[in-house]
Amino acid sequence: MPALKKILIANRGEIACRIQRTAQSLGYRTVAVFSDADADALHVQIADEAVNIGPAPVQQSYLNIPAILDAARRTGADSIHPGYGFLSENAEFARACQHAGLTFIGPSPEAIELMGSKRLSKLAMLDAGVPCIKGYQGTGQDDAALSREAERIGFPLMIKASAGGGGRGMRLVHDAGDLLAQIRTARSEALHGFGSDELILEQALIDPRHVEVQLFGDQHGNLIYLGERDCSIQRRHQKVIEEAPCPVMTAELRQAMGEAALKAGRAVNYVGAGTVEFLLDAHGQFYFLEMNTRLQVEHPVTELITGLDLVAWQLHVAGGLPLPLRQEQVQLNGHAMEVRLYAEDPTQGFLPQTGRITTWEPALQSGARIDHGLIEGQHVSPFYDPMLGKIIAHGATREEARRKLLRAVQDSVLLGLPSNQRLLASLLEHPRFISGEFSTGFIPTHFADHPCLHPHNPSAEELAIAAALFYQASAQAHPAALAGWRNNASVPLHYRIGLEVRDWPVQLNAVPGEPYRIEVAAQAFELNVIQCDGRWATLEIDGIRQRHAYRLEAGQLWLFARPGSLCLEDRTQALVSGQASVSSGTLKAPMDGAIVDVLVAQGSPVSKGQLLVVLEAMKMEHPLKSGIDGVLKRLQVKVGDQVKNRQILLEVE
Repeated sequence: MPALKKILIANRGEIACRIQRTAQSLGYRTVAVFSDADADALHVQIADEAVNIGPAPVQQSYLNIPAILDAARRTGADSIHPGYGFLSENAEFARACQHAGLTFIGPSPEAIELMGSKRLSKLAMLDAGVPCIKGYQGTGQDDAALSREAERIGFPLMIKASAGGGGRGMRLVHDAGDLLAQIRTARSEALHGFGSDELILEQALIDPRHVEVQLFGDQHGNLIYLGERDCSIQRRHQKVIEEAPCPVMTAELRQAMGEAALKAGRAVNYVGAGTVEFLLDAHGQFYFLEMNTRLQVEHPVTELITGLDLVAWQLHVAGGLPLPLRQEQVQLNGHAMEVRLYAEDPTQGFLPQTGRITTWEPALQSGARIDHGLIEGQHVSPFYDPMLGKIIAHGATREEARRKLLRAVQDSVLLGLPSNQRLLASLLEHPRFISGEFSTGFIPTHFADHPCLHPHNPSAEELAIAAALFYQASAQAHPAALAGWRNNASVPLHYRIGLEVRDWPVQLNAVPGEPYRIEVAAQAFELNVIQCDGRWATLEIDGIRQRHAYRLEAGQLWLFARPGSLCLEDRTQALVSGQASVSSGTLKAPMDGAIVDVLVAQGSPVSKGQLLVVLEAMKMEHPLKSGIDGVLKRLQVKVGDQVKNRQILLEVE
């Protein structure tokens, strides 16, 4: 059996940090790999050794098998942990590790290959007696074959990338008229995301629960399950909240789902950590969805209710040792919940965000755990998934875990770019979520037009705080102003505070030795700045003391307004300009990314709402449409171009 000594982690970000911490705590040496974009990343800094494996694009770095194997050879690593994503479910990579004499910390290439294909895995599960939903898993992949099978299955149905996951290459189709367009999009995302455009079709269960079972196997034929996780709170098939155990689980249902998961694992002689995912309907019937042959993003909730370290188990099993527990020894204690923190703007259709993290202070409190790979000053690039980290909490009951998680979400300070913190807090506070009565349709049903999905207008108090901080910064730069050396000290200062396209007038009166008197929208505040160090401000507002994280640079104030941040500007001296037209003929990139499709030619007529360009960023495709009717006057991009946020792509006249 192999004796592991030095482990190369073929991944980045929070999962690379997570694996390294366990490996180092167990005495192993670790090697990080990084792209040019990640040279200063946290996972690089905490590793014993690190190797640059190429430019920022994943195909040239984190998906570059020869470069990763070469890094292992050069550093003397004897094993490779793939994390999740990237090459974690790539059978070719697992074989390449074996051929290079490296221990692949994961299942066999054969298991990865079979379960990595939704088409082949479903056929295998049918043979193994695992409950499966009606669908099509055939080799015929042309439009005619897929259309014919779709009619046989009936609508609504799901199109899925056979090699995919994470919501990419997945589309829900309600009627035949949308089928071919959705097939085209699913194929494109599948090809760009997974290197294969093979699709399967499945009957769509409307609003089921998404429940998955954690499996673990060793090289001695032992296979057990470690309870289940409910991952039903999803947006566009991407998990947002995960919890363990499932709120509606019974002992009988847990055993039935666990035994079905064991059948799936035994069908491929599974070794290591794996997850069998099921859809659970309102009548207690469950159906095989897919098997993930790797560690899951949401594995911490299982760790918290079992008291186990699943990465330690992975290393244990990879070293040839038997599983530490038998099935009857597995105990589930309390409840755990996890949310995924994303660099995205829910108020702009969840567009991924890029930029520099100016402040990051995770809320470290009893019962909370935060897995991340963030450091201040880090630039979040367009090349990788927008997930920044995970906030997790454990409690004796579901309600205690929810309450602790909500506080941790509300108190984790992230400044420098928009995130989904307000959405996460709103989800955790929703009455239906609190009651445990939800399904995969929860977000579309209850958050289709929720206030957290609209631009946040700062409160009068937040505007007052902003004005005070702008004045304080100005006064510190010019001490005479703070000392009261103005011949018109009794005359109030008039500020114009801006957020995106809106401005708000604020009046501030500063008299030496007295609190600031601030008026905003007919509300008056007495505000005393007790302490202000450029990072945290301690304020007393109408007799109530508060602390606020902030960062002020060049007239721009990032203010942490629990549970999220605001980017406010001092526009007092700025020229007042008219608001831009709602329907502009200039199409700009909404974020950094790559052009993967151009559907129009210069000089051609276009109509309002017509799809013009498809931009790929952070592993998802974003269709960009015309805002007006007209003629394409100027086309400035082609397929393959890398573009910057706000870069002009084309102009319609």
